[in-house]
Amino acid sequence: MLSDIEIAQAAKLIPIKDIAAAAGIPENALELYGNYKAKISEEFLLQAQGNKQGKLILVTAINPTPAGEGKTTTTVGLGQAMARIGKKAIIALREPSLGPVFGVKGGAAGGGYAQVLPMEDINLHFTGDMHAITAANNLLCALLDNHMQQGNELKIDQRRILIKRCMDMNDRELRSIIAGLGGRINGIPREDGFIITVASEVMAILCLAADLADLKQRLGNILVAYNVEGKPVFAKDLQAQGAMTALLKDAIKPNLVQTLEGTPAIMHGGPFANIAHGCNSIRATRLALNLADYCITEAGFGSDLGAEKFFDIKCRLGGLTPSAVVIVATVRALKYNGGAAKSDLSKEDTAALQKGIANLGAHIDNMQKFGIPVVVAINRFAADTDAELQIIANYCGERGAEFALSEVFAKGGEGAKELAEKLCKIADREPNFAHIYDVSLPLKERVDAIVTQIYGAGEVVYTSGAEKAIRELGAMTDNMPVCMAKTQYSLSDNPALLGRPKGFAITVKDVRISNGAGFVVVLTGDIMTMPGLPKAPAALKIDVSAGGEIEGLF
Repeated sequence: MLSDIEIAQAAKLIPIKDIAAAAGIPENALELYGNYKAKISEEFLLQAQGNKQGKLILVTAINPTPAGEGKTTTTVGLGQAMARIGKKAIIALREPSLGPVFGVKGGAAGGGYAQVLPMEDINLHFTGDMHAITAANNLLCALLDNHMQQGNELKIDQRRILIKRCMDMNDRELRSIIAGLGGRINGIPREDGFIITVASEVMAILCLAADLADLKQRLGNILVAYNVEGKPVFAKDLQAQGAMTALLKDAIKPNLVQTLEGTPAIMHGGPFANIAHGCNSIRATRLALNLADYCITEAGFGSDLGAEKFFDIKCRLGGLTPSAVVIVATVRALKYNGGAAKSDLSKEDTAALQKGIANLGAHIDNMQKFGIPVVVAINRFAADTDAELQIIANYCGERGAEFALSEVFAKGGEGAKELAEKLCKIADREPNFAHIYDVSLPLKERVDAIVTQIYGAGEVVYTSGAEKAIRELGAMTDNMPVCMAKTQYSLSDNPALLGRPKGFAITVKDVRISNGAGFVVVLTGDIMTMPGLPKAPAALKIDVSAGGEIEGLF
């Protein structure tokens, strides 16, 4: 069997100007990065806003397991399948982070015969958006430290600095550091740390900004610290927003690439789905909706994290109305949720499947609470038996959800034609979309709505630290959507609770505000914003041949 990179390197790419033309983007609207990738000009983005609005389809999943689900691969394959059934569709994806690429999780370009190309470029430096976001974030940090060094007119309390430096790489050594050592000339000694770029508020802001002016305003609204009197200090108080915007003026433009079958793909932004909202940019999604009959996009992790935030944060702030949702699952992952050992997942086990399928049921129920019709896509593996697949088909039917197999990894777009046809059918229904909560409710009531209606918890418990944070933030959290930060592996805040736990308590440990992004972050459990590398990182297998070809990249 060929590896992902071997499949990608064997493909014959179409010049990006031809991909653009087929999507309705003229050549003069492209800012080329070689022959096969381009940014789309600001002028064209504004012009396209007057076009018709296509149907918005979200691809989400059950809770992630070591068995894998294949959400991005399914999204890419769906875009290819739409073309095969004569529909005009554009997929809108997040950009990969170098941390997972060189770590263990892999890239974000799909897999098998459902990939976006050029795969090596996309998974590495791409068009430099990640580097620009890193630079903008670190410029803000440098300006803050310099302000304190040069007299500290704002009276910033160095013990209450909220912003951290970032880099787009897994590096646990930098999670907690002491900066400013070496004498007065080297700054003020203080505790500091790094987060990964995709967990930064600057990344979230880029993905939620409507345009350059909105981006600049949001950057200025970042809460960076408190002063010695306990009053908030924002990035605009440091006059940082102008220079930060200058670093991001190209990064805010969506990127155009292609799938393995020559269909268009817009990739832009990549925020984490726990500390942030986990979706590609609003601008990219809107552009796809303006150009195609169907925009197929995805949200990070399972529906309890990614999809809930897509609906309650991205759709709310972007004025978007989804038409359908795809929940990706595998027989293997559902058996794992039912207690089957990872080593036994290739064996037929209907008992474990019938127990673990409750996790899928929770995600179906949750999506239907938003008023969105559901299609369950089973990412098929060779070891899946007919008996196991029939159990899932029957289960979905009992819950009013469509069911289809997805074989895009092995067959490309051909492997998702049935899925695409069912999606088109239900997406044409009149949408009945509604949010889970009203942002005008008190903060705790907004949290309660998510925790009880989406996670299935019995109660929410706030630590004394969380209660203190809520009091200090006060009215700043009013009328903001909530970004819940919790483990992706369970509906609860305990990663060991698989399946569909009920009656558990969610413990809120802290509450923070992403003031520029426009949401309040509620932290549960232990959330890692700077991952570490595994014992055997993927980086150890990556190399470059004598001829300059990248090897070992998945």
